[in-house]
Amino acid sequence: MTPAPESLALEARGLTKRFGSLAAVDDATFTTPQNTITGLLGRNGAGKTTLMRLITGQEFPTSGTVRLFGAKPVENAAVLQHTCFISEAQRYPDEFRIKHVLAGAPRFFANWDADFAAQLVDEFRLTPKQRIKKLSRGQRSAIGVIVGLASRAPLTIFDEPYLGLDAVARQIFYDRLLADYSEHPRTVILSTHLIDEVSQLLEHALVIDQGRIVIDAPVEELRSSAATVSGTTEAVERFITGREVAHREQLGGLLSATVAAMDDADRAAARTAGLEVGPVSLQQLIVRRTGGFTTPSTTTYEEATA
Repeated sequence: MTPAPESLALEARGLTKRFGSLAAVDDATFTTPQNTITGLLGRNGAGKTTLMRLITGQEFPTSGTVRLFGAKPVENAAVLQHTCFISEAQRYPDEFRIKHVLAGAPRFFANWDADFAAQLVDEFRLTPKQRIKKLSRGQRSAIGVIVGLASRAPLTIFDEPYLGLDAVARQIFYDRLLADYSEHPRTVILSTHLIDEVSQLLEHALVIDQGRIVIDAPVEELRSSAATVSGTTEAVERFITGREVAHREQLGGLLSATVAAMDDADRAAARTAGLEVGPVSLQQLIVRRTGGFTTPSTTTYEEATA
């Protein structure tokens, strides 16, 4: 099975998974085009891991559907052989050494690149003879990163791949991911808490909060849509009246507010009003967005201060 270039890598419609009364994933609907790097972002317990297990056919949905390359993933070897899911919870037999993991990988991944895997083993300062159960948490994470990158699977999913990796090792991962993705495009889903650290890698952001998809948008669109306006409390309050405000910080007579949607005309108007307009990082935007936007106010500044 070779996915058509024009097709979607992933499509979810009303995808729901309940554990008793808890909806771990709640009516998730989204699509992921092929050959993109998507960040699956959200707080601990938001539903990220359950969503990835649904995507890869390891959980049955309570309702809704999921398609990988147009087909159901559950018990579908033709689909799953084009998918690589790297989980922090991956376990290996006690007697396994790194060389056993690398030797077995070609049976699961048709695009496996043994030379690339060997290069990554060196870069992460591992040796093929090392026993898996003797490795540190960071070294085990490195094995997952190596398998995920060298698999070159059409859909590669990393679940918290950085756990235990030091800053140097994480940078190796990011650099190799971006370089190899450029030479061998595929669809990558990266679940992580280190939003600012990976923000330059991401083309698309999928944010889940309490089981529901709250953001599904290109990263550049998100970055350009929000802004922080700062100035005197009176001037800022006047400007943000009727706008969605994600966050506000008061310091004496000064106020800073993060506004959800700001086009060029809005930014110009803010500057004309004597306000400073600044960018919002992807992490700030997502943290503030999952905290909930305020309802646009219909109360004027004069009414609020009367």
